[in-house]
Amino acid sequence: MKHCSHCCYIVPPHILDRVLDQGNAKQKEWARNIIARSARLRGRRDAFASIGAALGVPAGTKRRTIYDSHNTETLPGDLVRGESQAPVKDSAVNEAFDGSGQTYDFYEQVFDRNSIDGRGMRLDSTVHYDQDFDNAFWDGRQMVYGDGGQFFQKFTASLDVIAHEMTHGVTGFESGLEYQGQSGALNESISDVFGSLVKQWVNKQTAANADWLIGEGIFINDAPGKALRSMKAPGTAYNDPDLGKDPQPAHMEHLYTGSQDHGGVHINSGIPNHAFYLTAIALGGFAWERAGKIWYEALPNIPPTANFQVAADIYYATAGALFQVGSTEQKAVADAFRQVGIQVSPRPQTAAVLPFEANQGTQVAALAATGTESRRDKERNSRRRKR
Repeated sequence: MKHCSHCCYIVPPHILDRVLDQGNAKQKEWARNIIARSARLRGRRDAFASIGAALGVPAGTKRRTIYDSHNTETLPGDLVRGESQAPVKDSAVNEAFDGSGQTYDFYEQVFDRNSIDGRGMRLDSTVHYDQDFDNAFWDGRQMVYGDGGQFFQKFTASLDVIAHEMTHGVTGFESGLEYQGQSGALNESISDVFGSLVKQWVNKQTAANADWLIGEGIFINDAPGKALRSMKAPGTAYNDPDLGKDPQPAHMEHLYTGSQDHGGVHINSGIPNHAFYLTAIALGGFAWERAGKIWYEALPNIPPTANFQVAADIYYATAGALFQVGSTEQKAVADAFRQVGIQVSPRPQTAAVLPFEANQGTQVAALAATGTESRRDKERNSRRRKR
């Protein structure tokens, strides 16, 4: 497993910074508490990263376990529902159970992936974490959900939030994108992409009919915001006197270059988010069938320190490998990245793409001969032979 050494939160830190600067006394106290809790959780996440994949207990098949922290910081908490158990009275428990199951089903049915790690990792979730905890996160081995309270509603109510957090685990096992700068923004973007795709898949929505919003409806009723992020129109998801305005750029001309938010991981993710949206819209139909397949198959080839240019080149090469060089799909990827200010760098291509290897920051593409199986195809066919 390739690990990211940070807890991956759905609510970005720049919102907390804004509240500290512009909020009232109660809101500032809330923000300070969230920041302090996050610092403690980072230490926990780093410890998990050093232990490694042994923390993910393989179940071999879909196995969901939901825990309740009872508004404390205890993790995982008390077991309240397992895979074979019926729904309970607590809606947060049932939402976490259903959402993790729908995300598992998406990855299994669309990409033939067996859970987060590809080997049947158990899906652990904790609900009712801490008091007035306005966030949700992946901590390296499980999903954790707060109940909200100050600005947000309970996070289990949003399927794309659940799928977003689980996808951080997938990215950790497949690519290990470092949580800093453009590689961190790619990490966040990949979670947004597949968070949105899970929601579209469950609702049977085409790319044209999807809302392309992340965390839609998660704000409490009196908070003016439609979502945390918009892949269709980055920078327009919310605008609030206390929380500020959505700062996401949609083009490299407006790339954030400061140190806030680990170098803008939640901010600059708007650029690759928008590139995926443009690719999906250009191809039409169900976004997971072609655009999603390209992004998923490219993931193990993206090195941990990749920037947007490296990722764009890999997506472009993967589209050529999957759908033929010069195909509609490959042209859609190139055009989408051009529209966000990134010109792809074509390489000589054949029918399959082998993993890209990082060599002191230089990504080298090894291309297989026509008809050769990709690494992921070999793994998939091996699983099928064992069934």
